[in-house]
Amino acid sequence: MTLRAAFMGSPEFAVPSLHAVARACDLRVVVSQPDRPAGRGRQLVAPAVKAAAAGLDVPVLQPLKVRDGALAAELRRHELDVIVVTAYGRILPREILELPRHGCVNVHASLLPRWRGAAPIQRAVLAGDQETGVAIMKMEEGLDTGPIYRMLATPIGPLETSGELFERLAPLGAALLEEVLRVLPELPPPTLQDDALATHAPMLAKAEGLTRWTCPCDQVVDHVRGMDPWPGAFTGRGELTLKLFRAAPSGRPRPADAAPGQILGVDRQGLHVACGVGVVCVAELQVLGGKRMPAHAYAAGKAFAAGERLVDPPAAP
Repeated sequence: MTLRAAFMGSPEFAVPSLHAVARACDLRVVVSQPDRPAGRGRQLVAPAVKAAAAGLDVPVLQPLKVRDGALAAELRRHELDVIVVTAYGRILPREILELPRHGCVNVHASLLPRWRGAAPIQRAVLAGDQETGVAIMKMEEGLDTGPIYRMLATPIGPLETSGELFERLAPLGAALLEEVLRVLPELPPPTLQDDALATHAPMLAKAEGLTRWTCPCDQVVDHVRGMDPWPGAFTGRGELTLKLFRAAPSGRPRPADAAPGQILGVDRQGLHVACGVGVVCVAELQVLGGKRMPAHAYAAGKAFAAGERLVDPPAAP
């Protein structure tokens, strides 16, 4: 029997999961966040899931609240077998979690119980993890604490950014979700998580983008790629704020008397900067309000002085 399903999700990451539900189930309704103002003109922009759902001929709900009973009443009307949640952006109340016959199923972008929370992809990259993955979980009231139906691991490339990992994990999660949905009533009971092994992945803040040159080179590399695309790693050059992209270990030796943040040179590879241990090469730079460009192109117009140091900017961008 085809499962009657609702899908709840908002950003681009959730779109492949939406299509997986549409293929495997009788998709009755889609729930997404309200349209939000974005860009310099602050015009209202629809969530990616709402835009993707337009071609599925399925009603889309965009409630301002999820705990006032109105959303639960609307979902109950569809006599749902399952609700699938992928990056919806809100914590669901028990009233909704217990509504469908087979419960609520979540697609989470980590190997649970590692990296429970809002930013599992970025936190994995920032921590220098060598692998991550996707988990299909039965939801409960705790934050990503529910038992696991299935997981799939994948290596993280040594220079892979958070944005690149988002693009890889979204279809992997959708494929695993579709496998689960096609056999959900006959699946073995999900496996409980080991709470003692849990780590937490809170949402990123802009201020976390500040680059600490006193850290070892490998940590600086992980920081730059983990903050890409948002909020972006940044540093200061005098009164300017520079955003940093495409960092890698440099082949240059670190002089014993070099200070952290000291510029050791610029070439076609990028900007070579001394760290607490080792040297990092930053391939691309962006001045706030300007365009992203190769570091050597930036330096051709605004040359770095011998011995110049990158410092903390006056404020976070």
